Amino acid sequence: MSMEIYDTLRSLEDSGNLRSLPSLAHQGKYIVSDGVRMLNLSSNDYLGLASDTEFYREFTRSVLLPRISYREIPEECLFSSSSSRLLTGNFSVYGAVEEELSCLYGAEAALVFGSGYHMNSGILPAVTDKNDLILADKLVHASIIDGMRLSSARQIRWRHQDYGQLKHLLDKYHGEFRNIIIVTESIFSMDGDVTDIAGLVSIKSGYDNVQLYVDEAHGVGARGRLGLGVAEEQGCIGQIDFLCGTLGKALASAGGYVVCSSAIRNLLVNRMRPFIFTTALPPVNMLWTLFVLKSLPGFGTCRDRLLKISARVREVLAECGYTSSSSSHIIPVIVGDSHESVRLASEFRRRGFFLMPVRPPTVPDGTARLRLSLTAAMTDEDTEELLQAVRSLL
Repeated sequence: MSMEIYDTLRSLEDSGNLRSLPSLAHQGKYIVSDGVRMLNLSSNDYLGLASDTEFYREFTRSVLLPRISYREIPEECLFSSSSSRLLTGNFSVYGAVEEELSCLYGAEAALVFGSGYHMNSGILPAVTDKNDLILADKLVHASIIDGMRLSSARQIRWRHQDYGQLKHLLDKYHGEFRNIIIVTESIFSMDGDVTDIAGLVSIKSGYDNVQLYVDEAHGVGARGRLGLGVAEEQGCIGQIDFLCGTLGKALASAGGYVVCSSAIRNLLVNRMRPFIFTTALPPVNMLWTLFVLKSLPGFGTCRDRLLKISARVREVLAECGYTSSSSSHIIPVIVGDSHESVRLASEFRRRGFFLMPVRPPTVPDGTARLRLSLTAAMTDEDTEELLQAVRSLL
């Protein structure tokens, strides 16, 4: 067994796909590694909230400290829930967060999970069985794929954003299954392209047994007038059966959530294993989440800035011959070879930009890339320095 492990590690190293945990420190929007400070372009802090010290100070001043006395620490300020929510871990702040989500989205109900991975790996197995069919975009996230593997439903992966093929599959199978769930992301994490959710809603409406599952992990916070994601931007929030999002990217917190009907929420509470058997998130973390959610509509200027920066970077990359399907703040620079992606990432780090190579199996073989993950915290000077590096290195 041990020799097989070493052989596997050598094979990964030879192919340029061996990973290791980076040793680094955070200083606001910067990463410090080996004594060098670099602008962080590899996080998912799209609005810059996770590095906004004044925003943290406001939470501490206005929310946290007024609740705390030397005699008593209120339940919502505890650092551990010490239990699953179905036992003794269902603190009142969870209900406040879910009520806030329901109000923001104009939905019947919402449910919060320990992570986006728990969300995607647990929902589909809980709501499907062998009588159902899951139709998933070919490039959905690994967490969704794991959820599909845990489901007993039949599964078909349709070509990425090929809505014609999806329509063909629905016409072929809608009479054979009790329910069909279309699964997609709003902004795809490795390519940065945006889904026509409104188009999927239109397709779904032609069948009485089809539901739509949309993961807004990279859209929530960054898109929409109120920051509710691509579904808000395209005006179709109310037509999505499972509208999922993460709290740990643009929203600078932790956890995941689904906005759904009350019936679906009740089913998940009773059937979703990652929810049932997981210790709930710390109450103080949920208190921070509630603060962020209440602040979210006020970050329109940050969202506009992020759109402007992203468009400018895509424009310059295209001038350098690197076009992509991205229309978001996630911009891939596909170089193909894993070794070359490592070398190029190293060159950008030498120029002061912390970029990590993305290699198989995260992306398909032959499509190793740099993933530019832009943030509204970038100044005009930051942007111009990045563009100079792009022109010089690509």
